[in-house]
Amino acid sequence: MTTDLRGSPSMKKLINRPQDVVREMAEGLVAVYPGLKLLPGRTVLVRNDAEALRGDRVAVISGGGSGHEPAHAGYVGPGMLSAAVAGDVFT
Repeated sequence: MTTDLRGSPSMKKLINRPQDVVREMAEGLVAVYPGLKLLPGRTVLVRNDAEALRGDRVAVISGGGSGHEPAHAGYVGPGMLSAAVAGDVFT
């Protein structure tokens, strides 16, 4: 934590706990976008209709670190990604 000009603590980020930031980001996206679901125990965002489309087309999955999230997760949907895997920050 840093301090402001008066020496008082100032916040730099809106993060509850660093070890929970990726999971909380994924949960927030699912709460806002009903077309997404989160795989239990994972930070994998999947289209809600992915199971219904199984066998009908090729699934396209992207992933990477979460330093600039929701970079990949923002492209999950019809005509785009089938799923996005959100890794740890900057991996």
